[in-house]
Amino acid sequence: MHHLVFSVLCSVLVSVLLKLAPRRQLDMPQVVTWNYLVASVLSLLLLNPSLASLRSTHAPWLALLGLAVTLPAIFLVMARAVTRAGIVRSDVAQRLSLLLSLLAAFLVFGETANGWKLAGLALGLLAILGISVRPRALATEAGGGRAWPWLLGVWVGYALVDILLKQVALSGTPSMAALTVCFGLAFVLMLGLQLWRHASGAAPVHWRNVGAGALLGLLNFGNILFYVRAHQHLPDSPAVVFAGMNIGVVVLGALVGILAFGERTSVWNRIGLGLAVVAIGLIAWGTWSV
Repeated sequence: MHHLVFSVLCSVLVSVLLKLAPRRQLDMPQVVTWNYLVASVLSLLLLNPSLASLRSTHAPWLALLGLAVTLPAIFLVMARAVTRAGIVRSDVAQRLSLLLSLLAAFLVFGETANGWKLAGLALGLLAILGISVRPRALATEAGGGRAWPWLLGVWVGYALVDILLKQVALSGTPSMAALTVCFGLAFVLMLGLQLWRHASGAAPVHWRNVGAGALLGLLNFGNILFYVRAHQHLPDSPAVVFAGMNIGVVVLGALVGILAFGERTSVWNRIGLGLAVVAIGLIAWGTWSV
């Protein structure tokens, strides 16, 4: 169970780092770039993935390239969401992306729907509405600007990542090999962007961003590693790991956002938070009971 706790901690610490980035005057595209260098190197060294399947003519390169673009893009969207909407609402939006993934599983991948999953889906949609309501004080705290488009981007973006990963899994490509390749491709694409920004004078490369990116990559990889280890140590309880991870991030993210950063939440936000926890639990139970 300690692997699950560490995975939750890593996930919430990623949000904390994104929250602190503007205060430290970090350039997020640079931070995200170096994050993928560290994550890909750690994946190669510690996971030792088998890349042989990627030499097959049936390798899902279109989905892998889609992930290589989507992963850094959604990181940048999440960073803006945390700045505008706060850790509490952003983490809930991220975890409730499973609703769209679940819809895709029903409509595209032919997964069987049951009452528990459908109830969780309905409550989850209500939870999204609740967390999207903007507290009055948030405009001052976040420097103004609308938060809901970024929350919507987080919700849709992480669901797209899940759907692409599902397509990769259906191709028979090992998940760790796919992630390692996606991390590497994401780094190459983002590095090209940063070199152009550096050469044009738009955003010169700074060591401060390299260090923050290394820390982000460590936390990003740690989240994945401990989540995988949790499934390996609890092979007969996938729903427990799934629910524990998602509910743990929602609850801990809320505590950190409110207690450490003084984020304001409305009554509707708190109702949405509670509904999100129940929805995740119902979906997990529906998955386990099939």
